[in-house]
Amino acid sequence: MSDTVSIRQAVVLAAGRGTRMGAITGETPKPMLSVHSRPILEHVLEGLAAAGIERFLVIVGYRREMIEKHFETWRYPVEFLVQEPVDGTGSAARLAREFVGTAPFLLTFGDILCRPAAYLACGDVLGRNSATGAVLGVKAVDDPWRGAAVYAEDGRVRKIIEKPAKGTSTTPWGSAGLYAMRPLVFPYLDRIPLSSRNEYELTSIFDMMLLDGIELRIAPLEGEWRDIGRPEDLAAANDA
Repeated sequence: MSDTVSIRQAVVLAAGRGTRMGAITGETPKPMLSVHSRPILEHVLEGLAAAGIERFLVIVGYRREMIEKHFETWRYPVEFLVQEPVDGTGSAARLAREFVGTAPFLLTFGDILCRPAAYLACGDVLGRNSATGAVLGVKAVDDPWRGAAVYAEDGRVRKIIEKPAKGTSTTPWGSAGLYAMRPLVFPYLDRIPLSSRNEYELTSIFDMMLLDGIELRIAPLEGEWRDIGRPEDLAAANDA
């Protein structure tokens, strides 16, 4: 990473059940589903550790005891905070304020698999741009309709459209669910409005930050990346 900012702490959001998985998550929270004989979340934490992360906070909720027990003896200490109720990624991220303190941090999800280089890329962009409040990891996709479409110019985010209609996007960038952030995001997390899905959504902070003139940048990610949201995604990850 850049000498300017060395990110050593990460927050992983892993509170949800994963309803799109159907019956698979009836007894097991999605982050604990197995990919190559290890929980998805273990792959995430191992990848973060390989990228230099030393402090880990996992936000838990659904069947949290299973997650906490598994990581009791992991090679790094893992802190846990409980999201109650589980009402969105924004309110989950807000719980990390005290853990984060005054230092920058990585934030990702318990169902996103990527190479350690992806975390390093986000941290590097933040480190090289002292005026940047947050960096969004993005992937080049044919159509970002499944997630958030990120529009950028010269590396700076201009706008983000959450869940755009299929075929309407004119940007190749889809949000990868991976961020490098400075603590200035927390006042924005406090102000997130309730979405049409009746949740407090993390991505809502970016529009507010852009309106306030806070610089956001992208970090294009290369290599393997998977969002394990559906049973077919889990099968593909195990076949890879």
